[in-house]
Amino acid sequence: MCWKKLDQQNEELLITTIMLFVEGTVLGPKNILGLYFHSNYIPIGNCREKIRAWEEQGAKIVYITSRKTKKQVGEIRDLLKKYDFPVMRIYNREKNQKYKDIIEAVMPDVLIEDDCRSIGGQWQMCITQVKPELKTKIKSIVVKEFNGIDHLPDSLIGLLK
Repeated sequence: MCWKKLDQQNEELLITTIMLFVEGTVLGPKNILGLYFHSNYIPIGNCREKIRAWEEQGAKIVYITSRKTKKQVGEIRDLLKKYDFPVMRIYNREKNQKYKDIIEAVMPDVLIEDDCRSIGGQWQMCITQVKPELKTKIKSIVVKEFNGIDHLPDSLIGLLK
């Protein structure tokens, strides 16, 4: 779902939307005792620099969080700002909404999320319940929970391959 915009010379540029799951993928606890204290999470590895690099190459960066209330989502937004993440939009589930509903509405080009190992695994992941015909249009990248994204390509083109 790369979309196009015109640059100053009226040349077409492809814009790629990357959606990252926040908790467990880019933010995590300082130690195992902090697992359920989301407001104390810190960046995992060098994820901030990686995400910034993708943004500088033209990617539109959006996030999805497990947090549901306005206050909880605000805490996640504050953490992302505190640690200097590029913050465009944070999606969260509303009443009766499932992750798949958000993914299907946003249709990111790339979805990066962790394997949800601590909460039950694959059935908890965003991509799992997405309609098959839509799932094929999203590059799904699953990383180990709390291990970060440092191993992913710095290059946006490399990420899309």
